[in-house]
Amino acid sequence: MNFNSHLTVILLFISTIGISQNMQEGFTYLETGKYEAAETFFKNVLNTHPDNKTAILCYGRAVGLNGNSKEAVSIFTNLLKTYPNDFEIKLNYAESLLWNKNYTKAKSFYEGLVKEDNQSFPALLGYANTLSNLKTYAKALVYVNKALVVSPGNQNALTSKKYIYLGYAYQNQQQQNYVEAERLLKENLTLFDNDKETLINLANLYLIIEAFDKAETIYKTIGNNETNKTIALNGLALVQHLKGKEKTALKISKEAYNTKPNLKDATLIQQTEERYIQALIWNKKYKESQVLIDELIKIKPDDSWVLALRATLNIYKSDFKKSLTDYNRILESNSSSFDGNLGKANTLKALGLYEEAYKSANNTLRFYKNQKDAIQFIKDLDTRFTPFIETKGSYTFDNGDNEAYAFQTTLEFPTSTKFKWLANYGFRTTSNSVTNNKATSNNFSLGLAYQLLPNIIFKGTAGMTSAKANTDNYTQLLTDLSFNIKPFKLQVLDLGYKREIQNFNAELLEREIVMNHFYANYNLNTNFNLGWFTQYYYTSQNDNNTRNILFTSLYYNLLNKPALKAGFNYQYIAFKNQVPTIYFSPERFNATEVFINLIKDEIITKPKEWFYELTAATGYQFIENNTKQSTYRVQGKLGYKFSDRTLLNIYGTRSNIASATAAGFTFTEIGLRFKWYLFEKPVETEKKVKN
Repeated sequence: MNFNSHLTVILLFISTIGISQNMQEGFTYLETGKYEAAETFFKNVLNTHPDNKTAILCYGRAVGLNGNSKEAVSIFTNLLKTYPNDFEIKLNYAESLLWNKNYTKAKSFYEGLVKEDNQSFPALLGYANTLSNLKTYAKALVYVNKALVVSPGNQNALTSKKYIYLGYAYQNQQQQNYVEAERLLKENLTLFDNDKETLINLANLYLIIEAFDKAETIYKTIGNNETNKTIALNGLALVQHLKGKEKTALKISKEAYNTKPNLKDATLIQQTEERYIQALIWNKKYKESQVLIDELIKIKPDDSWVLALRATLNIYKSDFKKSLTDYNRILESNSSSFDGNLGKANTLKALGLYEEAYKSANNTLRFYKNQKDAIQFIKDLDTRFTPFIETKGSYTFDNGDNEAYAFQTTLEFPTSTKFKWLANYGFRTTSNSVTNNKATSNNFSLGLAYQLLPNIIFKGTAGMTSAKANTDNYTQLLTDLSFNIKPFKLQVLDLGYKREIQNFNAELLEREIVMNHFYANYNLNTNFNLGWFTQYYYTSQNDNNTRNILFTSLYYNLLNKPALKAGFNYQYIAFKNQVPTIYFSPERFNATEVFINLIKDEIITKPKEWFYELTAATGYQFIENNTKQSTYRVQGKLGYKFSDRTLLNIYGTRSNIASATAAGFTFTEIGLRFKWYLFEKPVETEKKVKN
């Protein structure tokens, strides 16, 4: 942070030989900040009195303060050669070094001045400001306090002290020393009661550490001053957004936007327009935000903040390629743009261009060291490519006297952003207390996943199952091949083939029924909260039977945080052959249900927090021509994230909906799941760091 503007104009020339009353006009220009007029005035004086020390001093100050700092340094350097022991000339030379941002040189020179006269106010204050520019804030505070001892209550010194505190707090904030940053800002407020800049910095700190209630209190304090009302409203709107209260955020932002006709400050007008358009986007009011953005684009087609708004809108609409175009335009004009670099990183991630996303995020950190959002982005991306192991144990029972215990462990081991190894082991033992049938199966498979194109991922696994039953032992081949495709925005299509053994209960496992599934999943999202999921399975079995299953779900997203959706499900099942004594195989089966789903996703859950999911559904099922039967389904999950690398959850399901194996039954499953990321970082990290 630069504090040059807070240095006092040191006009200690009264004792200088040769001063004359007719230079008072020039002194007044300097004192009132009319530097161009002062420069012209003293230049004219020097035309007739070229050796007048006072005129040279004043001319040098006027030149430097008028923006030509390099020339000012040259003037004072020459003057110092003529008067090497003149303390006032030394002070002006030191200050010119500050104007020219030669902070290291200024530091050593001011050190000499302070030794020469440790009671010189200009020397002490200049040294404090130099140290501040070098971000040596603790020592800067010592010397600004010494300056205030010499000149108690001096406004220039107090202003410098305020900005030293702000710089020191920001330095601690960047180093994530949040407690110390808060202490410094609060101490600054004891010196400068309700200072707007300090309050804004404190509110921003609270936003960073997610102390949203404290941030809200600070913004309300800012708003107590009617002059700062719009600033406060803009901040309060952001707080509500971060709390997940989008409607409230829009209401507050609209209030701020309505003050725009009364605003004079161009920066504040821009911030208010920006916040209001953001609030519209957060509330998915895309048409309204598009109209306002289009109006701004006509007036300011190349302004980065307008392009960033359009890019943000297109991200929310999943028009990622359009967003990428705008972010590239921003970076063409300003390669250090925070919005440009981190916005581009998010867009590249959404497009499946992960290596490029890493590069853009690291670019952000090059310009904004320790920036929290960029660090979190890289951390989230690292998690995607870090090897993990997941283990599940479950107990299942139904009203047909079947019981099953199952254990499954899965390993995913990415070796790059495009490739990962897959391994799976599963054990299941099932029994029936009435028939005394018992059977166990062990499944093992290996495979891989590979990103063929940014929007196409191939996944393939192959393995064996080994089964033991009362009358037979056997092994069979297992395989699962699929393509995950994103053909268009907001759409996902899965196409696959899977070979497995029917192992729902001991009797079915004993019959060695091989199932060959050909399947497709299609998911469509919209920009107006409506979603549609459809799944189709065609299954060919080695007992000469075939099965068709169609499942479709139409749902509406009611809330975002936590996610809440409700909808309607329909399922259709049809078998070619009916073998009811062996397994549930109706010629026609239809089921409908309404459901509600509440979820706090484990992906967005932070360490030391709980995550959960609850689904409740009820409806009817129709088995061939039989009378309709009422159905219910309840599913739940509750878990805890111990750290970024480990989580544990319990889960359960209870349902009376017929499946492809049984009708008229009640099915219950409870289980425990543990997930552990093997390392803190992806295996391939060196390349990302270098990028």
